[in-house]
Amino acid sequence: MKQRSKISIAILIAIIICGMVEIRQARTELSLTDPIVFVHGYKGTENSFGYMLDRFEKEYHFGNKGLLYYVSANGHLHDYIIDAEKSGPNFIQVVLENNRDDFADSTDYLASVMHHLKEKYGIESVNLVGHSMGGIISMKYIMGYMGQEYPNVDKLITIGSPFDGIYSQEYFQINVDEAATDLMPNSLALELLHASTFPKGVNVLSIGSTGDVVAVPESVATLRSIVPEQQLQEVMIKDENLGHSALHESAEVDKLIHSFLWQDGLQ
Repeated sequence: MKQRSKISIAILIAIIICGMVEIRQARTELSLTDPIVFVHGYKGTENSFGYMLDRFEKEYHFGNKGLLYYVSANGHLHDYIIDAEKSGPNFIQVVLENNRDDFADSTDYLASVMHHLKEKYGIESVNLVGHSMGGIISMKYIMGYMGQEYPNVDKLITIGSPFDGIYSQEYFQINVDEAATDLMPNSLALELLHASTFPKGVNVLSIGSTGDVVAVPESVATLRSIVPEQQLQEVMIKDENLGHSALHESAEVDKLIHSFLWQDGLQ
């Protein structure tokens, strides 16, 4: 009787182990095609790029949402498969719980996501899209973390990213935290960014608006001092009504992203 019980327990354990293996395989069998990683900005949430990605998927049929990464305040990653059945291009959204953290920690969070993408899903290359501070930390990632452990970045799009900081003094009377400190003109974080070397082979599109009073055109344009001329395209939309947060809700911005990512540059 005892021998039979031992056999039954052994069979049960084997079934559980097999089941765990199957679950793990099912989680890692997601096929991601031409992945584009979207990174929100300072104080951003899932909604920051959420509506744009809805348009890309349902209205324009540019591609499909593949993954959502939620990075908790302690740096732990939680990846959620949105739809494993649809073909690419696939959109990957990164959401940081601590959306007021400094440039360095935020870039570390993004690097953890990228490393996880390669290790778990076998992603070898991606394109990056960042709004505001999301564009800045995407730049820092490219200049600090590119290597064998991470996917290559082919293209980067920055939307309303203030590479020389935010010029409004009133802004820093309202916002007082680590990220705000880094976003101040002449901050150490921005000085380090401008002192870094941008790698060859990554093409960049910078989008701004004359109506953006947070990332004003002059601050956006200082990206020229970081990215070599032959790797950089710039579009400054002349629209006094197109503000900072409205940039990722703009049909014109949607078209610029599509042209740069999927039509080999702007038309």
